[in-house]
Amino acid sequence: MSVVAARVYRDGVVAKKFASDALGEVEVGDDEFIWIGLVEPTPEEMSLLEARFSLHPLAVEDALKAHQLPKVDVYGDQLFVVARTIERTDRQVTFGETHIFVGVRHIVTVRHGIKEGYLDLRERLEEAPELLKHGVDYVLHAILDHIVDDYKPVVSEIEHEVFDLEARALESFLERDDIARIFALRRDLMKCTTFLAPMADVAGKLKHSDSPCIDDNVRPYFGDVLDHVRVVMSMAGGLRDLLSSIFEVSALLEQQRLGSTTRKLAAWAALLAVPTAIAGIYGMNFEHMPELKWQYGYPMVLGVIATICGILFIRFKRARWI
Repeated sequence: MSVVAARVYRDGVVAKKFASDALGEVEVGDDEFIWIGLVEPTPEEMSLLEARFSLHPLAVEDALKAHQLPKVDVYGDQLFVVARTIERTDRQVTFGETHIFVGVRHIVTVRHGIKEGYLDLRERLEEAPELLKHGVDYVLHAILDHIVDDYKPVVSEIEHEVFDLEARALESFLERDDIARIFALRRDLMKCTTFLAPMADVAGKLKHSDSPCIDDNVRPYFGDVLDHVRVVMSMAGGLRDLLSSIFEVSALLEQQRLGSTTRKLAAWAALLAVPTAIAGIYGMNFEHMPELKWQYGYPMVLGVIATICGILFIRFKRARWI
């Protein structure tokens, strides 16, 4: 079975625990609620929960398929919430998702594609019964807040890497691996931005929801989740723009360095062309060349070469070609 935990809570404390093969026999009192956590459940397991908690078939179908964008669907007095998760290991970003079924006295979480679960979160909430006694709506907020809190560290790690690439682009040429890394980071940030906006919509809808699953006292907490998502959205958008700028600046600097090198080569070629041309003229072995018989011909040629080269050198130096 893919059931990680199934516990009934009363007044913020654990009242009952259920084995994974006993979910069809779960009984929840009027003053209790149950929190069931699953990882990539089978169709049979979801059918069992669908029958027990009257889950909507479309929501169950979405939970089995996965690959959904964040959203909130309302089915009568129940909510179906999809949230996307981010993890980063060895500079590789992986994306997962959590589907949450929320009723008046039940909350079911279905995880896909993520290693970290919600057992730690569950234990923290169980240590704070004054919070857990609020019910399923507070658990929903705690799960979404936990998911969103994981966004910022991942984006912050990407931010450090982007700043490092920016410094290297300004100091020297970017290597092939650096350019490949820029595109990889842009791809990760684009994936992030595709679900950050829907996640903000999820938090906004829950903040203003009139569902009986969410108490008026808990609704403002979703505003805090919304603020956190907006902060990360701003960071991700800024970093994506910065990566584009880094690539453009790197290309411009490379062109500038190439142009500088070309100018230096052209300047030295011009300086070498003067003695080469004069030496070529007097090396043609013509019989009638007046300067060849002149006593001061050789010193004069050297002087002409030195003068022309000196003038060119000064002009190139002033123009910063040398």
